[in-house]
Amino acid sequence: MSLTSRLTSLLRFAARSRTVRRAARDLGREAVRRVQDARSPAGSAPADRAPRGDAARGPEGEAILADRRGRAPLAITYEPRADGAADPGEVVWAWVHYEENLGQGKDRPVLVLAEEDASAGGADGSGTVLVALMLTSRDRAPAGGRTRDEHGATWVDVGTGDWDSRGRPSEVRADRLLRLDPAGVRREGGRLDRAGFARVRDVVQELL
Repeated sequence: MSLTSRLTSLLRFAARSRTVRRAARDLGREAVRRVQDARSPAGSAPADRAPRGDAARGPEGEAILADRRGRAPLAITYEPRADGAADPGEVVWAWVHYEENLGQGKDRPVLVLAEEDASAGGADGSGTVLVALMLTSRDRAPAGGRTRDEHGATWVDVGTGDWDSRGRPSEVRADRLLRLDPAGVRREGGRLDRAGFARVRDVVQELL
C-alpha cells in the first residue's frame, strides 16, 4: 500500500472516531475564543465572558449569559409542570444570543434540559440558571434521528409541537448548551413527550 493510501485510510478512520471529532470541535472553539480575546481591547473582558455583575442584558433586562463550558456533570431530568415556570422537558421562548456575540441575538423557542447553579457551567451569572437547547424549524435530521451539519453542529429531530404555529417539524442543537436567566423566559410553548426528551438527553450526555 502506498504512503498516500495509508494516509487516506488513517484520515478516514480519524473522521469516524467520536473522540477525534470531539477533540477537533473543542480545539475549534478554543481557537475562536482566542481570536476573540486577541480582538478585545486591553483590560476588557471577551464578548462571551462578561464579568460577574456586569453581564450583557436582554430585552427584558435579564442577564445574557455565556454558553455552558466544561464537562461538569449535568443532571438532566424530565419534570414538566403546569405551574407557569420553565421546567425541564418544556419548550419556552427566550432571547438567545448569537454564538459569537453576547450582544446580539433573537427571540426563539428553546428546550429546557435542567436547572443548576450558575457557577457550575460558567464564570458569569449568579443563583439558579436554566440549561437549554435552541430549536429550529430548518429540516436537517431525519424524523426521530440526528445529524451533524457542515459546521460540526449536532441536531436532533424532536418532531412537531405547540411551539410552532405552522406545525413544522423542529430540531434541537445538542452540542450548544445555553445558560438562561429564568427572568428572561417570557412564555411557554409546549413540552416534549418523555421518549423524545430521553432521546435528546442521551445525545447531550454523549457529547458532554
